[in-house]
Amino acid sequence: MQIIDGKKIAAEIKREIAAEVDKRKSRGLKIPHLAAILVGNDPSSEIYVSNKIKDCKEVGFNSTLIRFDSNVQENELIDNIKKLNSDYEVDGFIVQLPLPDTISENKIIESIDPSKDVDGFHPVNVGKMVLGIPSFLPATPFGIIELIKRTGIKTAGKHCVVVGRSNIVGRPVSILLSLKGIDATVTVVHSRTENIKDIILQADILIAALGSPGFVKADMVKEGVVIIDVGTTRVVAPETKSGWKLVGDVDFENVAPKCSYITPVPGGVGPMTRVSLLRNTLLAASLKD
Repeated sequence: MQIIDGKKIAAEIKREIAAEVDKRKSRGLKIPHLAAILVGNDPSSEIYVSNKIKDCKEVGFNSTLIRFDSNVQENELIDNIKKLNSDYEVDGFIVQLPLPDTISENKIIESIDPSKDVDGFHPVNVGKMVLGIPSFLPATPFGIIELIKRTGIKTAGKHCVVVGRSNIVGRPVSILLSLKGIDATVTVVHSRTENIKDIILQADILIAALGSPGFVKADMVKEGVVIIDVGTTRVVAPETKSGWKLVGDVDFENVAPKCSYITPVPGGVGPMTRVSLLRNTLLAASLKD
């Protein structure tokens, strides 16, 4: 069993990005600039956005954080998105999700210029991804594919089971895995799937992305399976200093011994999500050259 070190792979990619930024500087080209819109003060979102700003500094990007109170009106938010759309200095930006219930996430996503949609959520970019046309890929699925590639895991002809069908992870990663060049045979299971355990038992590669702590048990996977655990849920942990810890969708302690490869939580997919956002921003900047 080999643990896939997402932190190590993400650090390697950051060094590659930083080297590209240095080349751009030496050629007098524009330094990539990532902006983030944060609504309210959700603790997880606060941590995630602060980490993105830290990442930008580490690779030599410029960054901007724009904050709004949780009572911001939808129209005001869209007006500010339009300003970012027309701001040449900003190459890409993200609107941190989730948003307050009073704001339509779909309207917000659709108001973003697809050429600056470095989260890869705009329908134009999603459509290009489905067709296999180069586009900004959703950060977490992008990171998952990169983890698999850089670990040397074979995907062609393998049966990949994706647990979860969200627009952010499950659906897009199932599409990427089935594209030419990756060539996996993909099955998506979800809360309405019958005989879900029997299907998961067939998986050569299992992507667990449903947000249910410890859902995948040892008796649900076969020997030698590759597991990418996307789940990150806070659970009470009195033994820790903070009083909580992050756990994945996989019962790691009991499942890991059966795996050929498995990602930990934390330290697996999470760092790859952040670095994929940087790669999309670098691409956005390069398209202006």
